[in-house]
Amino acid sequence: MKCLELVLVLGMSINMTEMADGTERQITSDVAYDHELDSNDNFSPDDRFLVFDTRTPDGGIAASRMVGKVEITTGEITPLYKAKQPNSFGPGAGAASFSHRRDEVIFIHGPFRPTGPENQYEQYRRVGVIAAGDGSGEYHLADARNTVAPFSVGALRGGTHRHEFSGDGDWVGFTYNDAVLESYGHVLGKKLNLRTIGVTHLGHSVSVPAGRQFSGDADGFSVLVVTVVPRPKPGSDEISHAAQDSWIGRNGYLRADGTRQMGRAFIGTTRNAQGEEVDELFVVDIPSNITRPGPLGPLEGTEKTYPAPPAGTVQRRLTNSSQRRYPGCKGIVRASHDGSQIAFLMLDDQEKWQVFLISPLGGEPRQATFLEGGVDAGVRWHPNGNTIVAVADTRIVLTMVEPGSQFGKSWVLSDRAPAPFALVWSHDGNTIAYNRRVESAGSKTTQIFVCDFHERD
Repeated sequence: MKCLELVLVLGMSINMTEMADGTERQITSDVAYDHELDSNDNFSPDDRFLVFDTRTPDGGIAASRMVGKVEITTGEITPLYKAKQPNSFGPGAGAASFSHRRDEVIFIHGPFRPTGPENQYEQYRRVGVIAAGDGSGEYHLADARNTVAPFSVGALRGGTHRHEFSGDGDWVGFTYNDAVLESYGHVLGKKLNLRTIGVTHLGHSVSVPAGRQFSGDADGFSVLVVTVVPRPKPGSDEISHAAQDSWIGRNGYLRADGTRQMGRAFIGTTRNAQGEEVDELFVVDIPSNITRPGPLGPLEGTEKTYPAPPAGTVQRRLTNSSQRRYPGCKGIVRASHDGSQIAFLMLDDQEKWQVFLISPLGGEPRQATFLEGGVDAGVRWHPNGNTIVAVADTRIVLTMVEPGSQFGKSWVLSDRAPAPFALVWSHDGNTIAYNRRVESAGSKTTQIFVCDFHERD
C-alpha cells in the first residue's frame, strides 16, 4: 500500500516535483482485539513504540481490559497493564498517552473492585493510572479520589479522562465529571454533573482516608481549573460544558511581557443572545502553585458545589463565532509546540469545517485550510510548527501554516478507504501514525498504520 511521502524543504517553498512514493505500513494485525490510539500522545519518547488500548466499537473504553505498546519496526506487542478482574461492565483501561520525557504511560481506569450495577464504569467513576513503559506491570495512581464528605484537598470526587502529560512530564491535564454532583442532581431532578477540565501536579502526593472510593495514595495534587454552570446567561462568557482540551505548547506560551504561561485550550459551550448553544474556543491560564484556594470556593468543593479553581486561574474566551454567518467551533484543539498558535475547527462561509489558527493571546482567527469538502477531524502539528495534518473524508491532508506565500496550501499524503482516524505525529516529525478499521475473515478490527514524512535541509 502506498502513501505519498512529502519532502519538505525547510526555509523554501515546496516544489511539487519533490513528492515521492512512500510506503504506508500496517503495524498491528492481530484480529483478537482492537488497537485504538484515541488521538493521544501515543509515541514513546524515543519514537520506537506506540501505546494503544483494546476498546471495542460497541463497548467503548469500558470494554478495554489491556493497555499495550507496539514496536514500530517489528510489530512486537508488549502489554503494559492488564485488568486483574475483568467483567462484563469494565473495568475500562484505555485512552493511553506516553510521557514526552519518561518511559511511562497514563490512561483511564474504571472501578478497581466493581461490585455490581452501582459500581460500574461511568464517566464519573474513573481515575488516572500511570504505568511503567517497560512492561513490568508496575503502576500507581496519578490522581486521588474521595467521594465522601469531608472531601480531601488535592483529591477529586469524580472521574478523569483524556489524560495528557505536559511537555516536562510534571503535569497532567484531563477532562472531569463529578460523582458527588451526579448524586445531588438526581435528588433535585436536575443535571448538575457537567463536564469540565482539571490538572494534576505530579510529585505532590495526596492520601485519602480508607473507605473512600479509589482510596489510596496518588502521585499528584489535583484541582479543577475551568468553571461551568448549568444555565449560562445568554450572551455571556459562561459555559455549561468544557472538553476537547490540550496543553498550549510543550512549555506554555509566551505572554506579552516575555514570560511563559502554562495553560490549556478547550471548547466551551456558551449561549448566544438568543439563548442558543454555541461552542467556542477558550483558554485557561494555570498558576504554578495550585494549592491556594481561589475566590470561588474551596478547592475540594462541597456536597452541593463543584471543586473551585485555585487562586490565579484565569479563564478566557478567544472566539465569538456567533457573530459569523455559520457559528460554532469543534474538535480537539491543538497548539503548536512553541505555544504560539492554537488550531481548531470552525465553520467557514460555505458552512464547511476548516482549520483555523489563533494566538493564545487572542486576536482574529485565521483560516488555514480551504478544502472543498472541509476537514473532519484529527488536526496535529509537525514539531517545527510549519505544517499540520488532518483527516478529510478518506484523506490525510498536509497543510502549510508557515507565514508566507505557501500558507494555506494543502497536499494529500494518503487517500484510501477505510477512513483513517486518531492521527499522531512522532517527536522527530518523521512518522505519522493513525488507525483504520480493517476487515479480515469477516470481522473488522482497529489496526495501527504509519506513514513516512521526511524533511531535507
